[in-house]
Amino acid sequence: MNDPLRAALAELLDGLPPTEVAAAVDRLIANYRGDTPTHAPILRDRADVAAYAAYRMPATFEAVRSALDAFADAVPGWTPRSHVDVGGGTGAATWAVTATWPGERGVTVLDWAEPALALGRQLAAANPALKDARWQRARIGADLTLDATDLVTVSYVLNELAEADRAALVAAAAAAARSVVIVEAGTPAGYDRVIEARDLLIRAGFRIAAPCPHSAACPIVPGTDWCHFSARVGRSSLHRQVKGGSLAYEDEKFAYVAATRLPAEPAPARVVRRPQIRKGQVLLDLCEAEEQLRRTTVTKRHGDLYKAARDADWGDAWPPYGSGS
Repeated sequence: MNDPLRAALAELLDGLPPTEVAAAVDRLIANYRGDTPTHAPILRDRADVAAYAAYRMPATFEAVRSALDAFADAVPGWTPRSHVDVGGGTGAATWAVTATWPGERGVTVLDWAEPALALGRQLAAANPALKDARWQRARIGADLTLDATDLVTVSYVLNELAEADRAALVAAAAAAARSVVIVEAGTPAGYDRVIEARDLLIRAGFRIAAPCPHSAACPIVPGTDWCHFSARVGRSSLHRQVKGGSLAYEDEKFAYVAATRLPAEPAPARVVRRPQIRKGQVLLDLCEAEEQLRRTTVTKRHGDLYKAARDADWGDAWPPYGSGS
C-alpha cells in the first residue's frame, strides 16, 4: 500500500477501540466472502466504514492495483483521462488508479452508502490527484446509468448484486467506458462472477487485455478449478489486531478481468499458479494464447529466460513484457 494512503488510514483510525472495529469486521468478512446478494448497503454506519478501512481497503487497493498493472502493461502509452469507480465505497480503486497512472483526471465515485462516501472524501484530501473527485450516492443496480468515461472500475461489488443487476451493471459500464476493470474475491464464486462479466463484455465488443492472453472462452473446465491471483498486503498494527494475526503481511486472493476497446497487447501467456522452483529448473503453469492451460519447464539451458522464470510470480505475463523472448 502506498505511503500517503497508509498515513491517511493511520490518522483516521487512530484512537478507535480495536474491539469495536473487530466486531464490525466479523460481519464484513461474512458479507464480502459470501455470495448472497444484499438489498441494502453493506457499509451501514461509521463503525462499519472504520472496519472496512482497517480490514478491506488495503487489500482492495493492492488487488485492484495488481489488476491495473497487468492492464497497463497491455495498453502501453495509454493513460485514462477520466475514471468512474462504481460501488467504490471509500475509494480504494481511485487510489490504485492514481498509483498506476499518476496525475489528475476526472474522477467520480458512486456508492449507495453515504458513510463510505464521507470517509472516502476525508481520505482523498491526502491525495492531490483526488482533490476534485466527485463522491456521489447512487443505487448500484439495474437503474444505474453512467456518463461516458475512459475507465470504469468495479471492485468487490458484483457479489452484492443479484444476477440481473450484475448484468445491468456490466452493460452500463460497457456502454459508458473505453476500458473496464472488474475485481472480485479469489473464490470459485468470485471467479464465476468475473467469467460472467467477461462474457458480457466480449459480447459488447470489448477485447480482453488481462489476465487472459486471448478473448476466447476460458479453458478451465467449470467446476474443476478457478482462475485467481494473489497480492501481498502490508498490515498496520490495527489491521493485525482486528484480524487477530501476528504477521506483518497477508496475501489477498482475487479474480479479475480487464477489457478494452483500445488497441491492446495481451500477454503471450499468463502464470496462473505459483511457480515451482527446483534445482536447475522452474515449473510454470500457464494460460496461453492458444486457448489452453499448459505446464512448461524452464531450465538453466534457457539462459536469460531461466533467470526471468526464477523471478516470475503468480499472475505475471510470460515471457515478461520487454524480455524480447
